[in-house]
Amino acid sequence: MTVEIRALTDDDLPQYLRAYRTGFLLSPELPDEQTLRVRRRQYAGNRLKGAFDGGRCVATFRSFPQEVTAVGGAPVPATAVSQVSVTATHRRRGLLSRMLGEELAEARERGDAMASLVAAEYPIYGRFGFGPATRTTDWSVDVARARVDRRWSGPSGGGTVRLADGAEVRRIGPPLHARFRAAQPGAISRDAFWWELATGAARVPEHPWREPCHVVYRDAAGEVQGLATYTTDDTWRHKLPQITLTVRHLLAATPEAERELWRYLLSVDWVATVVAENLAPDTLLPHLLGDPRAAHVTALADFLWLRPLDVPRMLRLRRYPTTGTLVLQVHDPAGLAGGRFLLEATPEGAACAPTTRDPDLSLDVGELGALYLGDQSVARLAALGRVVEERPGAVALADALLHTPRSPWCPDVF
Repeated sequence: MTVEIRALTDDDLPQYLRAYRTGFLLSPELPDEQTLRVRRRQYAGNRLKGAFDGGRCVATFRSFPQEVTAVGGAPVPATAVSQVSVTATHRRRGLLSRMLGEELAEARERGDAMASLVAAEYPIYGRFGFGPATRTTDWSVDVARARVDRRWSGPSGGGTVRLADGAEVRRIGPPLHARFRAAQPGAISRDAFWWELATGAARVPEHPWREPCHVVYRDAAGEVQGLATYTTDDTWRHKLPQITLTVRHLLAATPEAERELWRYLLSVDWVATVVAENLAPDTLLPHLLGDPRAAHVTALADFLWLRPLDVPRMLRLRRYPTTGTLVLQVHDPAGLAGGRFLLEATPEGAACAPTTRDPDLSLDVGELGALYLGDQSVARLAALGRVVEERPGAVALADALLHTPRSPWCPDVF
């Protein structure tokens, strides 16, 4: 029987959710009515597709509008790709290629400058023109060896740290995130539903809920500058506490907020270990400790992947630290974003348009996606054979234009 790929109707949603959960090796039961109500709210305005074989959904695909912060703070319109799954019985039939190919072509027509995703597996998405544009780190801190001030009683300089409930977080979190996102390349937009999930106002089976603690940092003027969410376990050995504090989210609009939130988290009584997932690769954390070796990286990996769809628009939207001119030959087997483009960059702004001039650099569209936010080194990709220098000195100039002093970072899974 032919497998049909189509947009979902409301009646298809239970089958879609079962196929999604099956593909991600979760329990494959059909969702109850409460789950369906929550999912319908979450998916409002989203684009959902499924592959159906004999009435059963065997592959899933979700996309939705997103903004990704470019270097310099401009929001870049993107189509975010999520919940991509193919049931094991229907692998190697081209279902992912069909769904993703359709979405990328439609996104280009809608005017999205790029596509974004967080890859569950590294080898899958490079062949579709995506490149890894940010990295992430997980950390574990041995508090006893960290030589932190366990007698810490609050921030210096007039700031405050106070606990908050979910309702307050839903009120103060969005404006704080808006200021953070404007200054952090790689950060993505969050909708109201994100804050509901983070505070338990909305719950889905894939994320079993346990009420966390929320702590807010305000500066001396009383303005909210930072927010952290954490949970703790209840582990004791030989009548001694061996508690692990797990940082779920940490959002800081200023370096002071980041420092003071970590000082609070590292000084909570009874805590032996602090663990945190998905921190920036150049987080301040280890160097806030008296002994940075007490913190060690438990994971370092790629995170946000980008797929260019409109190269001139992408390059015009980001900022550049110096002046320079580059002609880029971009190869795109899918025919969506390839061509030869003249980039004329200055710290005040940039122009980019198709050109017939000889190229300075040649690269695949996925490598441009990897370079866009400034984390990757052009020289390193050239050494790997993924960027070809057509004019001497072009690699050095491209690194001067594209590389950033601090790493891009995407704090959110989607």
